[in-house]
Amino acid sequence: MLSVKQHLISLLFVFSSLHLQLTDGCSCALSHPQDAFCNSEIVIRAKVVGKKLLRDGPFGTMRYTVKQMKMYKGFDKVQHVQHIYTSASESSCGVKFDINKYQYLITGRVYNDKVYTGLCNFNEQWDRLSLAQKKGINHRYQLGCSCRIKACRYLPCFVTSKNECLWTDMLSHFGNTGYQSRHYACIQQKEGYCSWYRGMTARDKTTINATDP
Repeated sequence: MLSVKQHLISLLFVFSSLHLQLTDGCSCALSHPQDAFCNSEIVIRAKVVGKKLLRDGPFGTMRYTVKQMKMYKGFDKVQHVQHIYTSASESSCGVKFDINKYQYLITGRVYNDKVYTGLCNFNEQWDRLSLAQKKGINHRYQLGCSCRIKACRYLPCFVTSKNECLWTDMLSHFGNTGYQSRHYACIQQKEGYCSWYRGMTARDKTTINATDP
């Protein structure tokens, strides 16, 4: 017959195994920030000022209260975002925000007039974004939503249509923190082709406030 100590060790092993399975349960494909922008229904810059755990579902839902600074996308979905909803568990792709510390770029979707986000969305501290990313979020990414960013994971790789840009950050294992992700946008040119673009066009200059994207 097992001793109490052996029972405790067995239980700890079971819970440890469950924890590893749960925390490894969220798997997301890496994407360029432009794709994250184009595929999101809501894109805002906000400061998280509070949170509340809602006891619904197997893991619960975390409701974050935010102070919206600026909306970049989603005007047709909601007028103003006050709350962000996400799973309370990282194993089910819940995202965690620090309270009253940073401004965040938050992307997500709208369901029943509520904004939902998760680890597979592009959520980042605003100060960690490059200037090119801020300009992209403000206007430039929208110009390229008809383009397709094709991930190159192994060589050789090629574009197969005129609306594709070849994303090579995956080759260096940097993914969405790589050089193309931080400094380039895939924009459709006048000839109908899509290509990587870093500079500032005349159209950008009239629409972007570089000091406060």
